[in-house]
Amino acid sequence: MLVLALDTATAATAVALVKLEANGKIHPLARRRHVDPRAHAEQLAPQVEAVLAEAGATPGDLEALVAGVGPGPFTGLRVGLATAAAMAQSLDLPTYGVCSLDAIGARSQGTALVATDARRREVYWAIYQDGQRHHGPEVNRPADLLPVIAEHRVIAGYGEGVLRYRDVLRLPVVEEPLQPDPADLVRVARSRVLAKEPAEPLTPLYLRRPDASEPHPPKRVTRP
Repeated sequence: MLVLALDTATAATAVALVKLEANGKIHPLARRRHVDPRAHAEQLAPQVEAVLAEAGATPGDLEALVAGVGPGPFTGLRVGLATAAAMAQSLDLPTYGVCSLDAIGARSQGTALVATDARRREVYWAIYQDGQRHHGPEVNRPADLLPVIAEHRVIAGYGEGVLRYRDVLRLPVVEEPLQPDPADLVRVARSRVLAKEPAEPLTPLYLRRPDASEPHPPKRVTRP
């Protein structure tokens, strides 16, 4: 079956078209990635078109859609999930959401910290044991993670957040993958996809409130 996967939870806009066999084997047919935290909206649709064209497929050939649900900054994440939901509705495809950190953590070994850049000098993070998440996701300043790293006896770090704050986190950094690979999103979700489980709502993991908010009503003026 052909599965389209996408992720916009980091500075990268990433799309992959994957062939998923009945035995669980995954064959990426085409991939696209563009790193620019302000270009998700401009890059996503052309990337979807490009991976389909490269594989000689059409939207009607798709049988499922997998999307990274974050954690990630509000605007970029919203672009990806809104696009995925719209495509799924128009093509009548089942959708499956995956924590974006899991796509990185699935490749980790031993006890590992996976972290991506959350801006504001913070990181989105989770702890993995041999590829399985067992703590998180959460958002914190890198220095606040030192007790967590010690408590869980973390031996390595993965992701752009660990690389950026390596001097603070004091962990050996595995520099690939730095960002979620959409093909690995399918790897995490494959049992649900193969079982043709009911479609899931793509609920974003923001972990904090967006920067923009509705203005408060004007204060009443008290006259003497």
